[in-house]
Amino acid sequence: IQGKVGIVTGGGSGHLPIFTGYVGPGFLDACAVGDVFASPSAEQMASAIRHANGGTGVLRLYGNYGGDVMNFDMAGEMVEMEDDIATTTVLLADDVVSAPKQEAEKRRGVAGMVYAFKIAGAAADTRADLREVTRIAQKAADSCRSIGMALSPCIVPQAGKATFAIGEDEMEMGMGIHGEPGIWRDKLKPADAITDEMIDRILADHEFGKGDRLSVLVNSLGATPLEELYIMYRRVKQRFDDLGAEIVMPLVGRYATSMEMTGATITTLALDEELERHLKAPAACAYWQV
Repeated sequence: IQGKVGIVTGGGSGHLPIFTGYVGPGFLDACAVGDVFASPSAEQMASAIRHANGGTGVLRLYGNYGGDVMNFDMAGEMVEMEDDIATTTVLLADDVVSAPKQEAEKRRGVAGMVYAFKIAGAAADTRADLREVTRIAQKAADSCRSIGMALSPCIVPQAGKATFAIGEDEMEMGMGIHGEPGIWRDKLKPADAITDEMIDRILADHEFGKGDRLSVLVNSLGATPLEELYIMYRRVKQRFDDLGAEIVMPLVGRYATSMEMTGATITTLALDEELERHLKAPAACAYWQV
């Protein structure tokens, strides 16, 4: 769109509806998608940037994974030299168990990028310049905290076998969306106990208290059904009600998956007036309409 900052993302397939599901008005302008759990090429990413360019620059907004970072950096250099397109980068690094707080820049990006897509898209729709859209997107990314847990692996088609082995009566806390190791593995626990630990670990990283406002995403990693996600959300809401914090525009469903993995992630987005305004701004894509 001419005169609007473009927003692009990219990464491997297998995480539907990320990434293609979030292209639309008030969200992303384009995305580059690689093979299952594999980064797109720098050429694919450069093509997405060119497609999204409206003459005022392009924000690259994606998860903190080595291959994606390397290829998006190369793509940025390509379009700057060949097309004179200015680009900036915001990385999502919201997975609280993937690195300690003092090394937060090493954390993985997970479902928090869904919130960042929405807020950055709303900022771009105001015709803010590239620096301002980047600032707001970074603020949204910095305000997200996520944690996941898994009950089963998934199968990458090229490999034809499960990404990891886990017993039918076991679970793993802190599992990454590609099957990266978590922080403990044990027998299955009740839903409230699992949810409590996930919230406890988020609160240890970002405190919420009386009068605070936040949005919460309870996300299926693929096979976990809505009924079980709502059982988890019920407990999430109890926990934040007890703290005196108010949940705004909660999301429950499949927003960032890992093929057919059974499991879930919880993401919190700490809100201020600016972030809440952009979160509530009208937008429409295949999986989220406001």
